[in-house]
Amino acid sequence: MSSGIERINPPELGVPSGFSHAVRAGSALYLAGQTALDEKATIVGGTVVEQFERALGNLLTALRAAGGEPGQLVSLTLYIVDIEDYRAQAREIGRVWKRLAGRHYPAMAAVGVARLWDAEALIEVQGIAHLG
Repeated sequence: MSSGIERINPPELGVPSGFSHAVRAGSALYLAGQTALDEKATIVGGTVVEQFERALGNLLTALRAAGGEPGQLVSLTLYIVDIEDYRAQAREIGRVWKRLAGRHYPAMAAVGVARLWDAEALIEVQGIAHLG
């Protein structure tokens, strides 16, 4: 830890290249964007719901590796390739959220994008948590 900053890279998310999965600065935890990458660095899931579940799971893995829990998320940004498809699946995505993260919701934004780093990725989830 240098200057009160700690970089956290849980092994189950694979070795990051050019970024850290999470960076803790004081009580703030900045969570890198996560897609539906599996342990072999392959995008899994053919639907936005399946990919959301994996991406959120990856984000929560980084959060837990830093000693946090889902209720400590204060901000979440979703980058979505197909907003209309996401809207059409909103109920199922909500069920995934409740199962993985509970009933507390952070401040959220959804941003439509033309594509993500991995061409097969349909959604990316990035967040900030307060580990007080």
